[in-house]
Amino acid sequence: MTSQLFAICFNATRPTGLARFWSGVLGWESASAPEDGVAILPPDPAGFRIRFLPGQEPKTGQNRAHFDLTSATPEDQRQTVDRALELGAEHIDVGQLPEDGHVVLADPDGNEFCVIEAGNKFLADTGVIGALACDGTQEVGYFWSKALRWPLVWDQDQETAIQSPHGGTKLTWGGPPVAPKTGTNRLYFELALPADADGDAEIDRLISLGATRAGISKDEGDTILMLDPDGNEFSVRSPC
Repeated sequence: MTSQLFAICFNATRPTGLARFWSGVLGWESASAPEDGVAILPPDPAGFRIRFLPGQEPKTGQNRAHFDLTSATPEDQRQTVDRALELGAEHIDVGQLPEDGHVVLADPDGNEFCVIEAGNKFLADTGVIGALACDGTQEVGYFWSKALRWPLVWDQDQETAIQSPHGGTKLTWGGPPVAPKTGTNRLYFELALPADADGDAEIDRLISLGATRAGISKDEGDTILMLDPDGNEFSVRSPC
């Protein structure tokens, strides 16, 4: 069976503090199960967790991925921005124009995210996290569509987006130019295999789609570290 998107992971200098920030911004509850570690849980059990893992690598540029948060109304957007600022976010300039309707912020660990203006049709009915917007090629969008078996919901001008058949957050890739990768990504996907899955067969399938195997981490059991076709790290958890 196909591995599933289990979590979006942050390599964080202060995992507990960053989890508290994102829990407050999103209104998600903290995880209670020890196997989840420092994590917050989506209101929909079918959604992905957000996990916060210790990482001390300095930030050297913009992240390759960031959250786009949705807004139901202009007032809702203002409230989300105000809440984030109160919790420790700050305004940043990444080249956005004055007339742009979205607000660009950084969380307390310096990770960029956007609060999108109300009325964005592309992110309608996706939930509070409308998209994980990634810097990446069309090839990597195709890879993740096949890897997760999520259909393409956008494929134009080398920009791609996929979404679970059950709806929810979209994963998007902006196409060229793609900035060179420097160091380990701060945000990455964590996949999990169903209990009855053949782990070796699934790893072979991911490799056949264009992934490469990077190693095995023994910190949390047999977690396999891999790279997608753009060189982005992701991990695959063995069945429980």
